[in-house]
Amino acid sequence: MAAGKKRINLALQGGGAHGAFTWGVLDRLLQEPDLEICGISGTSAGALNGAAVKAGFVAGGAEGARENLAWLWRQVSGMQDLRMQSWMAPFGIAAVSQALEYSWPVAMADAVSNVTSPYAYGPFYRNPLTDIVTRLDYDKVCNGIAPQLFICATRVRNGKIRVFSGDEIGPEAIMASACLPTVFQAVEMHDTETGQMEAFWDGGYTGNPALFPLFDKGLPDDVLVININPLERHDLPRTPKQIQNRINEISFNSSLLRELRAIEFVQRLLDSGKIPEGSMSRIRVHMVADDKLMEKLSVATKLVPLPAVIATLFEAGQAAAAGFLDAHKEKIGVESSVNLPEMFG
Repeated sequence: MAAGKKRINLALQGGGAHGAFTWGVLDRLLQEPDLEICGISGTSAGALNGAAVKAGFVAGGAEGARENLAWLWRQVSGMQDLRMQSWMAPFGIAAVSQALEYSWPVAMADAVSNVTSPYAYGPFYRNPLTDIVTRLDYDKVCNGIAPQLFICATRVRNGKIRVFSGDEIGPEAIMASACLPTVFQAVEMHDTETGQMEAFWDGGYTGNPALFPLFDKGLPDDVLVININPLERHDLPRTPKQIQNRINEISFNSSLLRELRAIEFVQRLLDSGKIPEGSMSRIRVHMVADDKLMEKLSVATKLVPLPAVIATLFEAGQAAAAGFLDAHKEKIGVESSVNLPEMFG
């Protein structure tokens, strides 16, 4: 570790195409020369972002990671230059999201997913992420040098979280982490933990993302959560789509909130002297989010990677990361910038 560097772990949430916000945050963080990313835990879109960062960093340092992230989101959006998406500015992202949500193709796809299993497509089924994830360089993704990478999925048979790391990470692990069961067929592969073939669904059900892999003694005690599912929505959901969207957000935030509550509980025990200092890690929690922006979006913009929305999310992520660094960078290695007692009070 270079002298004077601030060491941090990253926890990258899943959220489909909304993961472009995380891309923007990562792009800005990678421009900080005195910031060292030591560990990454990612789920779904967070797994894709994490793998792109790791492979790019091994190949070419921070600039290599930035270039690989840009390549990834060009593949997701199908656009070679996302900067050209300025046509959306006069309409606003909320209007675009609403228009997409109530469009005929999205409504039809939603109706079909409610009555048709992904297995109904038989031999015609193909996971749409295959072309992207198979093009990642897994010699670099699985490389033993920092940052350490952890990918979260859910084992269908017993509903337990499965964290893949090291040589376990391949195209199947990343597709498993992003496997929404109403959209994709379960990803089936041999599981070295159980010694048998297992089916996996999206990691968001059990860890979005999992924080506990980042508590390793060789990793720093600072964890930066990049949150793309709003923790709060101030307006009551009333339409069927709004209600279902909020149910999904609450479900996919629940595992993260449980781990944050556990961290807060341990900190209270340490502060009160009920457990001796040093017996457990005093995790320092930080968070980058833009709930105001995410409240304007819907599940439709998660599932349909509109280039204009991706470009807007990327810029918002950059701005949110810059705001975090301005306000809280000096707290890294010193104290949490998230007030956990207030969050759970």
